[in-house]
Amino acid sequence: MRRHWLAAALVVLGSSLPARADEPWRDTLAKARGQTVYWNAWGGDERTNAFITWVGGEVRARYGITVQDVKLSDTAEAVTRIIAEKTAGRDKDGSVDLVWINGPNFLAMKQQDLLHPPFAGRLPSMRFVDTINKPSTMVDFTLPTEGMESPWRMAQFVFNYDSARIADVPRSMQGLAAWASKHPGRFTHPDVQDFLGVTFLKQALVELAPEPALLQRPATDATFAAATEPLWAWYDGLKPHLWHGGTDFPASGPAERALLNDGEIDLSVSFDPAEAAGSIEAGLLPATVRTSALQNGSIGNTSFVAIPFNAPHPEAAMVVADFLLEPSTQAHAQDIRVLGSFTVLDLAKLSPEQRQIFTALPTNPALPTNAELGPVLLEPHPSWMTRITEEWRRRYTH
Repeated sequence: MRRHWLAAALVVLGSSLPARADEPWRDTLAKARGQTVYWNAWGGDERTNAFITWVGGEVRARYGITVQDVKLSDTAEAVTRIIAEKTAGRDKDGSVDLVWINGPNFLAMKQQDLLHPPFAGRLPSMRFVDTINKPSTMVDFTLPTEGMESPWRMAQFVFNYDSARIADVPRSMQGLAAWASKHPGRFTHPDVQDFLGVTFLKQALVELAPEPALLQRPATDATFAAATEPLWAWYDGLKPHLWHGGTDFPASGPAERALLNDGEIDLSVSFDPAEAAGSIEAGLLPATVRTSALQNGSIGNTSFVAIPFNAPHPEAAMVVADFLLEPSTQAHAQDIRVLGSFTVLDLAKLSPEQRQIFTALPTNPALPTNAELGPVLLEPHPSWMTRITEEWRRRYTH
């Protein structure tokens, strides 16, 4: 059944993709000129913030659009605001034009009819997206996007480590527990309130769950208890060997990266396979840091942007979403000196000149290849993420 709806979605999407010069898109560009896009995005990473600033400069020069970066500590802040606006009857001229969104927040907005009608199929650059080999560009945490989200960057779970200090890097979550017992205090993960912290637990869950297929369906009390029992047993053994004895945690991925840079830990987690390479280039990590993938693959997903139902400037938001998909933009984002984000595009769909932009990008010994990253494992249904966060808090915080 899953293959059937995905295949059908691809047919619909492919048939609706307009040519760049068609009349409807020219109308969209004309309406967008002079508009301001209030882009609500997680603001916890300086490289991403700088990229959004660059996007703003480019779309202002090319399309006459102003991008206002509204930095969030959690995407739920924007969702809560949109819900409040709908409750108050503010069905137009809302406060959000574009939101960087994933998983549970997409589910919440979809369930409460907070999303703009399908728009991704109207974006000219959507025709370049790899919807076959990167199915997460069409599926967000098991939920079909149905054109209500537009992809813009890929992510996959990895370990970063300092090769000057360790060589025995764990290649599985079971192996991590054994490694931590040999190297107490030399590993930690971000607080589970942070998306990277809960992704760390989800990676362990996918590896340890007796029936991983259950994770693709909404969690129930019964399935959650059975599937997570091995997870909590594993974490009980790991926690005493964490940095500071597992009594406190870095607040975010960048905060954990700083611990690796300062030599307080030897091993960290990341959801960006190019983070180490980019951070070395930026002077944020030692040149000896390397990236290691798990031997049986790891969780991966796609970052999306969505337009709320009451966005005051939906045309300009669409133009920004399309700009994020343009091959030159995707290549700029993949540059390890910028973001290092692996592209959502299928390079085979590009012209030789466009592919050359990617070929010419700088590399680094810390940058893994797609082959080294291994298989991308599907995210669990968003309900698992919510329940894991709540259960971890109940068990391990006082």
